[in-house]
Amino acid sequence: MRSLRIIARHAATAAVCALALVASSVASANAQPRHGIAMHGEPALPPDFAALPYVRADAPKGGRIVFGVQGSFDTLNPYVVRGIAAQGIAPPTGLVFQALMARSFDEPFTLYGLVAESIETPDDRSWVIFRLNPKARFSDGAPVTAEDVLFTWDLLRTKGKPNLRSWYGKVSRATAVDGRTIRFDLDAGGDRELPLILALMPVLPKHATDPATFEQTTLAPPVGTGPYVVAQAKPGESITYRRNPDYWAKDLPISRGLYNPDEIRFDYYRDANALFEAFKGGLYDVRSEDSPTRWTTGYDFPAVRDGRVVKDPVPVRTPKGMNAFVFNTRRPFFADPRVREALGLLFDFDWVNRNLFAGVYRRTTSYFEGSDLASTGRDASAGERAILAPFPGAVRPDILDGGWRPAGADGSGRDRDNARKALALLASAGYVLRDGALRQTATGEPLAFEFLASTRVQERLALNFASALQRIGVTMAVRLVDDVQYWRRLSDFDYDMIQYSWGASPSPGNEQYGRWGSQSAARPGSLNYAGARSPAIDAAIEAMLAARERDTFVDAVRALDRVLLSGFYVIPLFNQPDQWVARSAAVKRPEPAPLFGFLPDTLWRESP
Repeated sequence: MRSLRIIARHAATAAVCALALVASSVASANAQPRHGIAMHGEPALPPDFAALPYVRADAPKGGRIVFGVQGSFDTLNPYVVRGIAAQGIAPPTGLVFQALMARSFDEPFTLYGLVAESIETPDDRSWVIFRLNPKARFSDGAPVTAEDVLFTWDLLRTKGKPNLRSWYGKVSRATAVDGRTIRFDLDAGGDRELPLILALMPVLPKHATDPATFEQTTLAPPVGTGPYVVAQAKPGESITYRRNPDYWAKDLPISRGLYNPDEIRFDYYRDANALFEAFKGGLYDVRSEDSPTRWTTGYDFPAVRDGRVVKDPVPVRTPKGMNAFVFNTRRPFFADPRVREALGLLFDFDWVNRNLFAGVYRRTTSYFEGSDLASTGRDASAGERAILAPFPGAVRPDILDGGWRPAGADGSGRDRDNARKALALLASAGYVLRDGALRQTATGEPLAFEFLASTRVQERLALNFASALQRIGVTMAVRLVDDVQYWRRLSDFDYDMIQYSWGASPSPGNEQYGRWGSQSAARPGSLNYAGARSPAIDAAIEAMLAARERDTFVDAVRALDRVLLSGFYVIPLFNQPDQWVARSAAVKRPEPAPLFGFLPDTLWRESP
């Protein structure tokens, strides 16, 4: 009898193994080398596309374009923790270093062949094969080989930045099939984004890279596969790139219409005022503006009036992201979502927008504002409800049906109705207004906390909010600190409240774990500044990463949005409707702008 059980068990095991082999064979049979890969669905461009849809394919070459940058740099290695890398050297600009595949900025997340001419991966994306373009060369003329790719992968997973180590560490095995073909076998876990992340890996030259010194800062001109080489680097002052006339990919469709100037320079300035004055004086050509007051009132100078400089607001069709006051829910006084919701009622967006920001902003209502990924204003679909079903109570009814919005106010800065609502919520959370201070009923402790600011703009906005909170007996002290102290305290989660802005992609992915995943809440240096810990959040992110089609992906992202909004981890602030760009009239860009908005790589300079 025991022998029969053993035989049966072995037979079952063999059957399972056989099924796995069959499934693997089917998956492999379905895998074919492709010219591109999309995170969901199919690439929009065919294999024989002539150029990206948002470039001017016959844009004139030549001249110089100068950009202005605030800050400094001290290294030309953008892939390690140490140092501040120079602008433009790595993707997405990619003047010197380029990735295996290049992103189309007119699609949510689609890559097309560059250094790798093709990609092959099965339906379950358990492995990926890249076939290198035989024309691919480094700037010193050496061919790009499979050995260079494996060298880069191993170097970055052991000595690269933490995110690179994490991503590339998910590869279980990497092998060179031949001199131009590389296969990566991936850890189990259903991470469908990983083949695309690997496709965005740069290729470093093994013959010109010293692993022993890789983690050190360096000003030695790097050898890359990109269209430019470093002509001159002056730390803290400027970096100049010169177009490589022998750039191997200059005639590829993915490169046509890009990288038009013969020379690109980034000039560095120590502060915002000096940066703007330099632009007014014509010292650089292209400026991205971030001050609403300056955008509305500061561009009345001679070069604008006589047409030498043009203001060029560029529409952006990607999610606007979340710019917000962030509660550190690790603090006991912010552990109750009713407290967080109540304090949010005191933020008067209309007053702030009109009096501090010249009325140019729009109120943010979603973590994926301005896109089809936003849940606000939409009733939850059947797919969303299925994801949320195991977590009753994780999403409020008014957020589930799309009816919720951040609290509006009367624009006076002293809305009494919202103050009454806030006090009622705080009372339900165990607070009472006594002797002019809001106190815990049980202990008598006042509700008082600190706002940590790093800029004068943050400080001004926080002081306005502190004044509003004081009206209901809540004390918020505003502390302005220098950049070094600010980022150190953020890394250690040593703050009560901050202002932070999480950017958003039309194809959010693994980065959401670092922002909201339960495991990241206790990991120093993560972007989970709110300290969110929620099984519903984790499940929504898992569903998002496992999605194969766009509609199921949208369901998962909207479910994540609803759970985050229901947690009141932040007080949503505002967003820009467009990118504010000012440029020399001699510098041109193609129309229309792609999904992602303004792209410096598409610019050219017209001859006088």
